[in-house]
Amino acid sequence: MLILLPPSEGKTAPRRGKSLDLASLSSPGLTSTRTTLLEALTALCRDDPDAAVEVLGLGPAQRELVERNAALATAPTARADAIYTGVLYDALGFDTLSPAARRRATARVAVTSSLFGIVRPGDRIPAYRLSGDAVLPGVGSVSGAWREVLGDAVTAAMGTGLLVDLRSSTYATFWRPTKDLGRRVATVRVLHEADGRRTVVSHFNKATKGRIVRALLEDGADPRTPGALAAALTRLGWTVEVGDPTPKGTQLDVVVTAV
Repeated sequence: MLILLPPSEGKTAPRRGKSLDLASLSSPGLTSTRTTLLEALTALCRDDPDAAVEVLGLGPAQRELVERNAALATAPTARADAIYTGVLYDALGFDTLSPAARRRATARVAVTSSLFGIVRPGDRIPAYRLSGDAVLPGVGSVSGAWREVLGDAVTAAMGTGLLVDLRSSTYATFWRPTKDLGRRVATVRVLHEADGRRTVVSHFNKATKGRIVRALLEDGADPRTPGALAAALTRLGWTVEVGDPTPKGTQLDVVVTAV
């Protein structure tokens, strides 16, 4: 099983650590695209900070993120599971997983990244700012750059197992499953039910996805089909509704009523 997460916009910048070594990251077939994007991003932030603010969608109080991006090649790195923060990652709690669950996370979890394509929890990366919908000078759209190469990396990471795709819509555009993989892909949507109505609420969506990943890692379940994943989540206490299979995968709706 491969659990594919979205990144977080917020990141914890390490105070110390060795500098970035692209060759040491998992999925080495992505090194060329990683290099291209890293060079384009650092050059933009170093040479034209005002333009970088616009490209990165930053506010007036966030210019320090431009300076951070300009120095990414020499910035301190840390494990990716310590870099990404936010509601989903707080609910997942990499740092409080049991030893067995942490080992499973190393093998079963990958994070989609605008700058690195996908990274594993143990990959050492710097804190960066680059949204999935950004357009970099000389490169074009970030999603377009990854769309050319990411499929092979994700397919290799999946192996013969199930892909649990938890990416947000922005990062889903980086790669979409091919028809031959559809039977081994499960996407998860979280619906908040209140007063008889169901809606998608960002906070519940992110927090519930984090809790789902944590529960699967702690439990050790390794479902091979979307139906088996639904059964595992039901056993772990969630209300799950299974959609019809499609060439792109099967959608599981997880219904929550928390306030």
